[in-house]
Amino acid sequence: MSTLGRDLVATCWTTAGTAVPDGPSERSPFSAKDRVSAAAEAGFVGLGFVVDDLEVVRDTIGFEALRSHADAVGIRHLEVELVKDWWRDPEEVPWRARWDLLRDAARAFDSPMVKIAPPPAPTVDSFEPFTGPFRRLADEAAAVGTRLALEPLPFAGISSMPQGSEFVAAVDHSHAGLVVDSWHVFRAGTSLEELARTLDPVTVFGVEVNDADAQPQPGRTLFEDTRDNRRYPGEGAQDVVGFLRTMAEVGWSGPWGVEMLSTEHRAKSLGDALDAARETTLRCIRLADDSSIQ
Repeated sequence: MSTLGRDLVATCWTTAGTAVPDGPSERSPFSAKDRVSAAAEAGFVGLGFVVDDLEVVRDTIGFEALRSHADAVGIRHLEVELVKDWWRDPEEVPWRARWDLLRDAARAFDSPMVKIAPPPAPTVDSFEPFTGPFRRLADEAAAVGTRLALEPLPFAGISSMPQGSEFVAAVDHSHAGLVVDSWHVFRAGTSLEELARTLDPVTVFGVEVNDADAQPQPGRTLFEDTRDNRRYPGEGAQDVVGFLRTMAEVGWSGPWGVEMLSTEHRAKSLGDALDAARETTLRCIRLADDSSIQ
């Protein structure tokens, strides 16, 4: 009998076409409405959007109209990202407008979470400058019915899931948690045993899967590797099947986010990209279920 759910969410980059993180614009060439329709046609239960996409939605059809369209085609999960610079003085670094947009979209979409970026490298030595700002933002998220989900990145100041878990424990807020992405787990050198030992199931707000080669290509940074060279689940060297099983054992029962970022993926049509992401992920889920039978 199956033990892992089959519900999949196409995270923002999976439907973003040629748009890339930290590009001149992160806006997708596809309309938000078309992306919602395509995700539904491909069998996903949800998808995500970044700030640049949300600005267009706000200024054209509006958040409520997009939520209504999602409901009409069977998309129930809409997530938004990414909060940056949240620990800085907003008078010096104007991040509040970005946050206000994400918060407004999350309210209209009934989003389960808003993704939040960690401080940049070097590694954070003390959580003290960050726990208060994060807690205050979690209060604001709670006020509109959503949650903050920090995504540790191996090239950032909070670089691993164990460190991220320690941080959200220090924040100690019911609306503050983590996104656990398989790429970031393995590229940070975290074993599945350590992952299971250090995660508090209550603070896991999202889980994402993809794959990668055993090592980044020579001369490529970790950021370039995560942006351009991800593999579809099961087509790289990472233990995606073991990751899925581990997260299920930790207690994750929500939808699996599929976060595809690669030159190969961006070259596909929207429909072909979504089909490839879905089929490879479901294959890994089936293998994870089969391997759990003793």
